[in-house]
Amino acid sequence: MHDLTRCVHHPAVNEEGYASLAVPTHRASTIVYKDAASFAARKYRGFDGYTYGLHGTPTTRTLEAQLTALHGGVRTVLVPSGQAAVTMVMLAVLMPGDRVLIPDHVYPPVRSFCEDYLKPRGIDYGVYDPLIGAGIADLIDETTKLVWVESPGSGTMEVQDVPAIVKAAKAKGCLVGCDNTWATPLIFKPLAHGADFACEALTKYVGGHSDLLLGSITVSDMALRQKLKELLRGFGVGISPDECQLALRGIETMGLRVAHMGRVSEDFAKRLAHSPAVETVLHPALPSCPGHEHWKRDMGRSSGVFSLVLKPVADDVLEAALTALKVFAIGASWGGTRSLIAPMAVKGDRSVVPWTKEGPVLRISIGLEDEDDLWNDLDALLIALEGRAGAAAA
Repeated sequence: MHDLTRCVHHPAVNEEGYASLAVPTHRASTIVYKDAASFAARKYRGFDGYTYGLHGTPTTRTLEAQLTALHGGVRTVLVPSGQAAVTMVMLAVLMPGDRVLIPDHVYPPVRSFCEDYLKPRGIDYGVYDPLIGAGIADLIDETTKLVWVESPGSGTMEVQDVPAIVKAAKAKGCLVGCDNTWATPLIFKPLAHGADFACEALTKYVGGHSDLLLGSITVSDMALRQKLKELLRGFGVGISPDECQLALRGIETMGLRVAHMGRVSEDFAKRLAHSPAVETVLHPALPSCPGHEHWKRDMGRSSGVFSLVLKPVADDVLEAALTALKVFAIGASWGGTRSLIAPMAVKGDRSVVPWTKEGPVLRISIGLEDEDDLWNDLDALLIALEGRAGAAAA
């Protein structure tokens, strides 16, 4: 064998006695076959087999299997983001002439996708009150094929009555999908309550370090998985094993992180409710939060995300107070080690249940910093707003 060939062909090494706790990162585009017959028959390996790197490696399969076990599903499909998890479900099950129902508090890009992509292609959508519960049955007609839920809403935190919505939808032959990013399967398992799809932005709590973009769809039926995989194959959508390795590392500590962040978020929510600058705190664990009774019945635990509705205050005053923060970072997303705060534009995203509150909305994501440092930072923000908020209201 000549040197140029030796450079390309890797030697086999003895792996006896080697065992690692870390999941190996298998990178591949080409998958090779032991003989020509195996290559010719590769289509019979199915989506659980290995045929081409685009469709999965042992690294991606490991993350899929772990998420499937946590959700109690039959298979998980990985996609490039949480938004992709939602849209791929819709594209997989909706055809021209069909209709999807989405809640009024849905993640705004989902509403935009329905309006700007689905609707021009003959797929209609309707928007419903997130607290409608079993009443959603009145909105389901013969064209409705999918009901989408997001519980709680990632900006305004309404907790939906998922079991009631599922029951009503199933009675009329509709599929149900749930964006479960806030809760993770540690707090809520949509499939156990009858949903067909449990979607998550793994970017958030699974990744846990604000350094990856990834989404997942866990299903309760193999036929749904088949539809999703065929769609992804047609679109040429694949996932990097490096992203999956980061998610596999993050998921190991997710339980501890979510428990800590949830405890701190509940504590802060109760304390913030007494601030003169705050009109209301939107946290599922508070009895004043819309849908609190559903959170208490179906979840009983919290993650680290909640929102504040401030009393009216001038934009420049709020901007200055936010800029002065020392521990919280200003940014979208959540679930990482750093605590985040983000002003939310809510009123323009509502079409069924008008948003009547006049003050600005701040979404807070609790990270892993010292609790006293976080509280002092929030306290300084609110103190800076207290007098100005009163003047603005007057």
